[in-house]
Amino acid sequence: MRLAPLGAALSVLTLLAACDLGGQNASDGSPFAPALDPRGEAVDGLVVGHRLMEAHQYELALDAYTRAAGQKGLTGEVLVALGSANLELGRLQQAEKQLRRAIKKEPDWPEAWNNLGVLLIEKGEIAEAVGVLRRAFAMDNGESDAIRDNLRLAIAKQENSVYAEDLEQDYTLVRRGRGQYTIRSATADEAEQ
Repeated sequence: MRLAPLGAALSVLTLLAACDLGGQNASDGSPFAPALDPRGEAVDGLVVGHRLMEAHQYELALDAYTRAAGQKGLTGEVLVALGSANLELGRLQQAEKQLRRAIKKEPDWPEAWNNLGVLLIEKGEIAEAVGVLRRAFAMDNGESDAIRDNLRLAIAKQENSVYAEDLEQDYTLVRRGRGQYTIRSATADEAEQ
């Protein structure tokens, strides 16, 4: 009967030995993550968030930006970062609130205005997007290709939406004499009848 507790104790010791992670003495070739260095400095949450945005890891970027907000406060830069991450995640209402707060804090920052313009395009508020992007373009003196491209896109969407509204009407071709045709809307034809 005494062998059972001894066997259990040996099993526990074997398991504990197998779980040794190496700690501070782990070699560089170890498959385990290095231990935390309490003297090390944390990387800026904004830098981490920007890298995660480039890697299309928007949820993780949002977490990093939230940590940055805890460290730095809700500065214009942090608000733009939070708004951009929320925009990429499709959270348009949250993103709009954050970007509008950012441009109130830093009204002369063209990138903040650009991001708000992109959000407004996504929401389908094209007229306001054109105005916002024109402002960003003017602040930037036309130097940013991204702002210029976004402004062009917004203007094209605005022109296409006006053109599309005209296309939604029904038109008929009416012959007026020899070889002359007039295009008339179907509503004008109905009014005459």
